[in-house]
Amino acid sequence: MDTIGIGMIGSGFMGLTYSEVLARHVRGARLVAVAGGRRAADLAKEYGVHAEPNADAVLARRDVHAVILATPDQHRLELTRKAAAAGKHVLAEKPMAPTVAECDAMMAACSAAAVNLAVVKTERYRKVTQKAKELIDNGVIGPIRMVRTVSCFPIGLTRELFATRSWMAEPNSGGLFLGMATHNTDFLRWLTGANAVQVFAQVNTFSDLPVPAQSVMAQIVFDNGVMGHLWISSEFPSPGLPSSEVRFQVVGRDGILDLENFEFLDLGKGDKWERVYEPERFDYLKEPKSPIRLYPHIGVVQEFVDSILERRPPKVGGAEGRAAVEICEACLISARTGQAVRLPLR
Repeated sequence: MDTIGIGMIGSGFMGLTYSEVLARHVRGARLVAVAGGRRAADLAKEYGVHAEPNADAVLARRDVHAVILATPDQHRLELTRKAAAAGKHVLAEKPMAPTVAECDAMMAACSAAAVNLAVVKTERYRKVTQKAKELIDNGVIGPIRMVRTVSCFPIGLTRELFATRSWMAEPNSGGLFLGMATHNTDFLRWLTGANAVQVFAQVNTFSDLPVPAQSVMAQIVFDNGVMGHLWISSEFPSPGLPSSEVRFQVVGRDGILDLENFEFLDLGKGDKWERVYEPERFDYLKEPKSPIRLYPHIGVVQEFVDSILERRPPKVGGAEGRAAVEICEACLISARTGQAVRLPLR
């Protein structure tokens, strides 16, 4: 097989994102059909592909070899089971699923069907984060001792988000917390090269938003002794904190890294700070098809396609997606019980 036919399930912002990636930037694959969501017909028309009435119709197509699940997280287990049963490879948006149990079921279904299961982890594919990882792996800051990550947003932005993504408020969804935090937890694991073994968290909703876990603070212990801190909130008063959309701070024996996904990578070493990398700028809302914005998504999809063509497991598979969800689920359990939670959960 020289070209992978891909079906897009989901037609929202991320459905558009991956359709553009497939149409303009990825080698060895083509978009075949779109289904799911009220914009499916328009998205299919824009890219000159088939508009199917539902996911089952996409999965029934012989020219579809793989699917991208750009859907609400609470639907991904059912869709993954159907895709695996149809012999289709799966790339699932993050969070992989709302619970560890559903992640396990997705992995089991794909394993039984001998199809690849990959999970979107764009933090591993950004130029700024790859540069940070390179500095760490090259020993520039020495062995890591402490890590901290912050993703905090003003409540006004959160209200706008819920107005267009009401499914995030459904009780069987991972909500905005998992949607945000699974980026952060995966990146901490990737940077440290370690697994979380204990989590203690406080969880609250301070605003009038009718959804739980809008603010989370957690302490994370990693199996190599690294100390970690996670701070996620979507209910800050305006103007919010500067440079806090997706921020990471890494303290090593010999130096410190401070980075924000869209703004900077700074190195503190030898009594001074140095700006070692500054990402290219783009307008997230006005330039959804900007190659700068799409760069990490191109990396995710290209790796998924390459894994199929090369008949190997994906580099970021179900186990990685599960581990990110597991830390988040442990936060919720810890807050509910008032106890530190040991990992793995199951």
